[in-house]
Formats: sequence, C-alpha cells, structure tokens
Amino acid sequence: MPDLLLELRSEEIPARMQRRAAEDLKKLVTDALVARGFLYEGARAFSTPRRLALHIAGLPARGEAVREERRGPRVGAPEAAVQGFLKGAGLTSLDRATTVTDPKKGEFYLAVIERPGRETLDVLAELLPEIVKSFPWPKSMRWGAASAEPGSLRWVRPLQSIVATFGPETETPEVVPVSVAGIAAGTVTYGHRFLAPEAIEVRRFDDYIQALERARVVLDPERRKDVILHDARDLAFARGLDLVEDEGLLEEVSGLVEWPVVLMGSFDASFLDIPAEAIRATIRANQKCFVLRKGGSEDLAPAFILVSNLVATDGGQAITAGNERVVRARLSDAKFFWETDKATRLEDRLPKLDSIVFHEKLGTQGERIARIAALAKDLAPLVGADPALAERAARLAKADLVTEMVGEFPELQGLMGRKYAALQGEHDSVCAAIEEHYKPLGPSDRVPTDPVSIAVALADKLDTLAGFWAIDEKPTGSKDPFALRRAALGVIRLILDGGLRLRLLEQVGAADRGLAGRAGADARDLLGFFADRLKVYLRDQGARHDLIDAVFALPGQDDLLMVVRRVEALGQFLDTEDGKNLLAGYKRAANILRIEEKKDGRAYDAAPDAALAAAGEPAERALAEALAKARETASASIAREDFAGAMQALSTLRAPVDAFFQDVTVNAPDAKLRENRLALLNALRAATREVAEFAKIEG
Repeated sequence: MPDLLLELRSEEIPARMQRRAAEDLKKLVTDALVARGFLYEGARAFSTPRRLALHIAGLPARGEAVREERRGPRVGAPEAAVQGFLKGAGLTSLDRATTVTDPKKGEFYLAVIERPGRETLDVLAELLPEIVKSFPWPKSMRWGAASAEPGSLRWVRPLQSIVATFGPETETPEVVPVSVAGIAAGTVTYGHRFLAPEAIEVRRFDDYIQALERARVVLDPERRKDVILHDARDLAFARGLDLVEDEGLLEEVSGLVEWPVVLMGSFDASFLDIPAEAIRATIRANQKCFVLRKGGSEDLAPAFILVSNLVATDGGQAITAGNERVVRARLSDAKFFWETDKATRLEDRLPKLDSIVFHEKLGTQGERIARIAALAKDLAPLVGADPALAERAARLAKADLVTEMVGEFPELQGLMGRKYAALQGEHDSVCAAIEEHYKPLGPSDRVPTDPVSIAVALADKLDTLAGFWAIDEKPTGSKDPFALRRAALGVIRLILDGGLRLRLLEQVGAADRGLAGRAGADARDLLGFFADRLKVYLRDQGARHDLIDAVFALPGQDDLLMVVRRVEALGQFLDTEDGKNLLAGYKRAANILRIEEKKDGRAYDAAPDAALAAAGEPAERALAEALAKARETASASIAREDFAGAMQALSTLRAPVDAFFQDVTVNAPDAKLRENRLALLNALRAATREVAEFAKIEG
C-alpha cells in the first residue's frame, strides 16, 4: 500500500505552537481523505523548529468506484422539476434515466450514477493546497512582494519549501503535483541550518527520517525531549548533582532545537542567598535553562543545565560562557530586587495598591483587600481559624504584587509574599495564608489545610465571584476572562476537602455587603453556577449529574458538603433493588398525577383522608400507613443529617407502592375515592421530596 510523505519547511516556528500545529496537520489531512472515502492504516505527525512533517501509511493507490441511485420526480412532473433532477444527477436527457414503479405513488424517474474511483495522487493534489492556505495558526504572517496582494499565503513564518511524495515501498514514489504561493512540491529539503546546510533529496518516509538524522535533525519531538532529559540527568549525576525536572520547560526547549546538545554552566555561589524559587524563575524565564540541586538535598547548586542547538568545535565552552554571563546579570538583578524588597515591610506597601485598579466597576486593589479582610474575619470562626490572624493575612496577601521581585516574575506572587512576611516576623499561619490563598489553582492543585489559609482563600474567591456577578460579567461559552469557573471550583474543593459547613447564600450575601453601594450579585443565580461546577467536579469523581440536580432542586440546598453527602446516599440507595423499584413507582405515580391534574385543571395536594383510605382496599390502607410513617422517619433523619437513614425510611415504601399499583384502580368510578387515591400518589411524591426531587432522576 502506498504512503504519503509531506513536509512543510519554514523559518523558525514558535515552540508553543509546534505540537498543536502537528496535530492540526494530521487531523486536517486525514479527515479530508476519509471524507473522500480514502481510508488509511496509520498516520503520524512531527514537528521541529523549522518544519512540520506528516507520514500517512497504507493509503490506497486509487479510490473505490461509487454507484449511487438517485430518485427523481414522478413521470409527468413539471419540466422544471425534471430539469432540476437531470442537472443534479449529471444527466443530459431522460433517455439516460430509468423509471421505477411504486405501488402507492406511481412511476418515478431513477438515475443510476456511477463514478469511477479517483487516483489518490489527484485527490492529494486537490486537497493539500487548500489545507496549507487555510491552516489554523494562532498567529500568522505574510511576507515578500506577494504580501501586498489580496489572498496571499499566510503562514506562521515564511514558508520555504514543500516535500510531498506518494507511492508504494517497492517503487519510486511520485511527487504530488502541489504548488502553493509559487512554492512547488518536490523531493528536496534541508537539514540543520548550521551543521548540515546542504540540500537533501528524499523520496519516502524511511529515507527522509534517516537523511534528517544524518543532517543533524531529530524529527520526533518526543525523542528530542528524551535525549535532553537523559543527557541532563547523566551530566548532573556525573557532577554529583540532581536535575530539577520541569516538564513545561522540557517541552519548550525541545521546540527550540533540532539537534539537542546538553551543557552545564555555573554561577557564583553567593547568589544562593536569593530564594530558590526566584533563582529558578530567573534562569528558567530568561535563559530557558534547568536548575540543579546538590546531590540528595533540596538545596540548589550554583549550576544550571542549558540546551544548545550546535555541536561546537570547542566542546561548547563559548556557548556555556555566554549563557553564564547572561545568568550572572539576571541573578544580579534578582539579588537587587530581593535586597530592595526586604527593606520595606509589607504593610508599608499597601498604599500603592490604592492606586491600582482591580476592575473599573469594582474599584482598586486596596478596596478589594479591605473587602477580603472583612470577609476572612467573618469566615474565620466557621473554618476554625483565629479571626485576627485571618484578617491580618488578608490585609497582607496582595502586598507582594507591588514588590520588585513579583513585578519582574509575576509567577512568584504569594510565594515571595510569604518569604517577606516570614522575614518581618509574621505568624506562621499568616505567612502560609499569603502564599496559599491563591490555591487551589486547578483540579490537581493542592488544597490548603491551615484554617487561616482556608479563610483567606475562601474570602478571595467569594469576593471575586460576588463582584463579577454583581456587574454581570459572567462566563459565557468557552470564554472566562476572569477565571470565575476556577474560582468556583476552588471554593468547592476548599469546602469538600476541608469538610466545611458553610451556607453559601449567606457568604455570598456577606461578600455583597462589602461591595459598598454597587448592585449586589444574584445569589440564586450564583448558587446555580456553583451547582454546575459541582456537577462537573463530581462527575469527574464518578457521580451522576442527575442526582446532583435532584438534590439541588430542593429548597435551601446551599451547604455543599451536605449536598454531596446526600447525593452519595441517594446514589447508594438507587443502586439497590428497593431504590430502583421505588423510583419506577414514583415515575408511574408522577405520570398519573400529571395527566389527571392537567385534565382536571387542579392539583391533588391536599392530605389524603385517612378514614377513607382505611375503608378502601387493603393495599390502599397499607400505602397510606406506610407513607405517613416513612415521611415522618425520613424527615427526622434529614433533620439529624442522617441521609442513609432517610433512604432506609423510603425503602420501606417499595412493597406497599408495588401492591397499590397491582391491586388498586386509581381512577375509581367513585369521585371521592378517586380524589383520595390521587392525593395518596401526591403524598408519595411529597415523601420522596424529603430527600430529593425524584423528577430530576433519570431512568
């Protein structure tokens, strides 16, 4: 079976775009082929700083012939309908159509359309230029004289050559006749820009990947990552050091080099007085280098790993020296920032925050800090924290935003605040809260455990949510510019992981009061947003979304911890035979009630007449007695927050409900009897509402 080799070579592609671009190229080409009926055995895409490559194995040399029957209008139909049918079927006259007889509708025209299979080479020549021209780069450019012309090619960086070949392994592949913006496809590519700048001729994928290797290009980004990681580990081990691994940096660096060469540089040990996180941020952000630890220790070593794209004749000495000069200059700046920041107490920086606008409709950072501090103080007793410490931590939590170090490295916010707070002798819980109040930043991030940290983290997130709800800046679709979904998930995880009992409506109200005259948030709408986020979170944990809806549908469900416990108990109950059968009985009762209430134009929500039920059928009497007892027991269990007990009380209804539907006619001829039996069904509906809104439960 023939294979396709495609390479799009350009100037340097930004590292952050390479992996997505390779995936897009693979998807666009394979989807286009499949849509045209061309199936394949396998496909792989690759990227380097200067090229995207695609290999598709097992394509047919020719597509299969297509036979299609297209039904037309009835014989004798208007001429316009006949001509439309002929045009759509590609026929020149009715002589080329046949007629078929439908026993019910009479005679119809029928066109049999047969299309021979197309050559795969022709199909590739048709689809590849369109894919290149419409490629979805996040950012792209035009270049050269052609850039002034409308519709000129846009690419991430100037496109320089195209390799496109197609053919079986046993024959010389053909060049796909593709031309884009004056660049014709061929069999010539180039290797490493400096180490092997000569032209290379390639025909098939196996030749291509080997030729690139000889020309100092590692095509597979995963292999480049593997080379960098293992060489860095080995080099560090040889010096008695440990590599501080960084997957994000490794991904980025592998996209900066085609032939990775790992080297080690060093810096003056005096710079180790700077916090390790600042050293790492400096070396990572400015030089894309990895830091090292002393062997078997958490302490940083005065050395770093760099990745070069060159095999230097001097063994990399000049490259290493150049990086060392830049690292030394950057660390000198970081040391200056550190020493300067230490000279000013955090509280003395707070006035600067009064001049920084958080949001034009929500005031300054200073105003926001005042709100968070008040809310944290109120929340503290509810989470087991000292109110004074919570208020102090909230006051200082954002002060490091105006330090030199965080100004240079925003990713260090919170962490530097903790270090500055520790230096000025703040309580340990205050120091921890300054760093941890941003957490959790995502579903896999750590949740704070210190009560002061929890109080400040909750206050920060609740203020954010209430504020943006108040000004109607809510997430829409995939857009969430203020990370409100993350904030809500953070509140949920703080509550659930900490086992906290909080009434969210009360806390949103408290956050609203801090907005000082601004329109308050719609607390119910915000609670619905929390419910949606909770569904996403619990669904990831394996819970059913319909059970969450069923519990949230009850009034007053703003205690998330109790919602989750009730959902868990409800799920366990519905997994039993009693639960499944009771749900089925409920659905049947609800359907009957809905039909009869609509027909009669009234609700049967009055309490059943016990005497009338007692005088009726035995199954009717048994259900009335069971409902009264079960509802009372379930209600008492819910009041004790014994959700398992409430479910157990409902389980006693299974047998009497089954017997009622088996032995009793609901729509009895006697009007009073019928009305009382409908009231019994409503009582069943009311009893289940003690634990959840069963109407929301699927199945």
